[in-house]
Amino acid sequence: MAIQWFPGHMTKAKREMEEKIKSVDMVIEIRDARIPQASENPMIQQIRGNKPCLIVLSKKDKADPVITKQWIEKLTDDNQMAISADLTKEDLAKLLVPKCQQLMKEKIERQIRKGIKPMAIKAMVAGIPNVGKSTLINRLAKRKVAETADRPGVTRSLKWVKVSNELELLDTPGVLWPRFDDQSIGKVLAITGAINDNILPMEDLAYTAMEYLMKEYPELIRQRYHISLQDDVWENVLAIGRSRGFLRAGNTVDEDRTVQALIREIRQDKVGRISWEKP
Repeated sequence: MAIQWFPGHMTKAKREMEEKIKSVDMVIEIRDARIPQASENPMIQQIRGNKPCLIVLSKKDKADPVITKQWIEKLTDDNQMAISADLTKEDLAKLLVPKCQQLMKEKIERQIRKGIKPMAIKAMVAGIPNVGKSTLINRLAKRKVAETADRPGVTRSLKWVKVSNELELLDTPGVLWPRFDDQSIGKVLAITGAINDNILPMEDLAYTAMEYLMKEYPELIRQRYHISLQDDVWENVLAIGRSRGFLRAGNTVDEDRTVQALIREIRQDKVGRISWEKP
């Protein structure tokens, strides 16, 4: 399964981001807490250079909390800080503004020493599609200034958003790199919904998901689907179909319906809190 997806608007966005990075102090990169490595866009790293970065692991309510804590420790260093957030429920201004000020401490202190009132921190908000960038910006701005949707590829242009006297944000489109050299990255992006489903072989996704869940979260599968796990990965997928009554004439499993149900329920968190990568 070779996954590639790089719409034309993303090429344009990359050029614009490379130009606009000169006018910002730092970058706020949104990643998916379930897949902190796969949801990192190496192009964003190239574009930001040495600018300080706050990594926000979104959708923390969907991820394994123990694994998320490990990722936060791994991703934090002198010029980079990581936090996790539930973008729909937490007070994001209270969470993010102090972290941004901490990352920009040296510049703020220089301004104070010169007798200058610290200016608003200008931060570029970046990330791959469907990680919650627009949700974060709307919550910080306390109004709808960025279009949101539970599908990738909605934000298509760059615009400034004033959050407060301390912070201004530059919204950017969700950008994926042109191809995934490591196909395992493409698969977990697809499983969690970062790539349009109409370009994906869903059977491969279901197989990959089941294989991982059998190894890392077998109890979640048993609890959700009430099946006895077998060694054969696909047989477990078919067992879900039988347990749900997804049968065709002749009592054979409707594989398409089963696959769609498994992937949908994973994305809707009905299987449980799952981290698809470990640090």
